[in-house]
Amino acid sequence: MIRIQNLQFLMIILASLACMISTPALAEPPGGKALRVCADPNNLPFSNSKQEGFENKIAQLFAKQLGLPLEYTWYPQRFGFLRNTLRARVEDGSFKCDLIMGVSANYPETATSMPYYRSTYMMVYVKGKGLDSVKTPQDLLKLPNLRSLKFGVFGRTPAADWVLKYNLMEQVVPYQLQTGDIADYTGKVIFDDLLPGKVNVLFIWGPIAGYFAKQHPELVLVSMQSENGQVYQGRNVAFDYAIAMGMRQPDKEWKEEVNKLIEKNRDQINAILDEYGVPLVKEQ
Repeated sequence: MIRIQNLQFLMIILASLACMISTPALAEPPGGKALRVCADPNNLPFSNSKQEGFENKIAQLFAKQLGLPLEYTWYPQRFGFLRNTLRARVEDGSFKCDLIMGVSANYPETATSMPYYRSTYMMVYVKGKGLDSVKTPQDLLKLPNLRSLKFGVFGRTPAADWVLKYNLMEQVVPYQLQTGDIADYTGKVIFDDLLPGKVNVLFIWGPIAGYFAKQHPELVLVSMQSENGQVYQGRNVAFDYAIAMGMRQPDKEWKEEVNKLIEKNRDQINAILDEYGVPLVKEQ
């Protein structure tokens, strides 16, 4: 009986070891010893050097899941960002960083993970300044004083197509998405121009609008709806976009691991996005 019990115990141990061997280990980031993130040092609500953005918080969550320290390569997210971060090498030939926390889901310059949120552009105005009746973009077009309003619009965004479509271009105050000033960030125009009244309506990406509206309750957000089937100047008028994470094309195992991290932590990711006021929309 003792020998049979010992044999049964041995078989259990061997089976347990076999399970441990057959269970795939977490794929390490290409750097191996740390989760190395490429990020902008001054781009709230996404990231900053104090790690106060929602992309920073999600990176911290992933590092904890991987059991690795979190390291950053900082560079302003404008011209030259990929060249100086994801594609840049250090003296030993390894890359500086391995993951960009936010790129469009169809971004052609990197491999991309599965999307982890979808948001839309917003129309933003200040409460109590004659626009309180505007609940939809079409409400704006019905205002009797429409032609006296000033619209803040970032170039090369869907809002630029929208104001062109409705013959409002003469009333536009234009902004650049990427300037040469590293102290600039997109949300800065809310404080510089919208709140002081230099523009009456600002069209801006939803996560930026939502974040600053949480800090300034006087800001009103109106969701821009993609106009499915309608084309302007050869392009669909689309305002909502899926956001994913970016990595180098050859890092296929790392891409699979990032997808697992997103899937495993969806509830926590959504809680972080909600904390930062990110407006989430379903695919239309």
